[in-house]
Amino acid sequence: MRLSHKVMDVLIASDDVEFIEDRDTIRQQIVTLLTASLREEEKADAEVRKKITSQKKEILEGSEEWDVLYRKYYTEEMRRMGVQTAPEEHRRPQGNY
Repeated sequence: MRLSHKVMDVLIASDDVEFIEDRDTIRQQIVTLLTASLREEEKADAEVRKKITSQKKEILEGSEEWDVLYRKYYTEEMRRMGVQTAPEEHRRPQGNY
């Protein structure tokens, strides 16, 4: 099942949602919004990768340093585009050391 159909199923099941447009029009708008959102995320990803590769020293993708920079720059890029990202988990796992 397509994501837009799943979103519609959730909306239909909700007692808090009242439809003022036909369901197919709403589903098509969901597809449009999701597609636009994915394109923006792809642009952000490309910008972040560009920033990382433009560093003075080479930073290998997959390294801890690359991952930290990617998260930092991606968050900055999303904020610049007006998108709030989910909070990061900054705590180290608790365990016996």
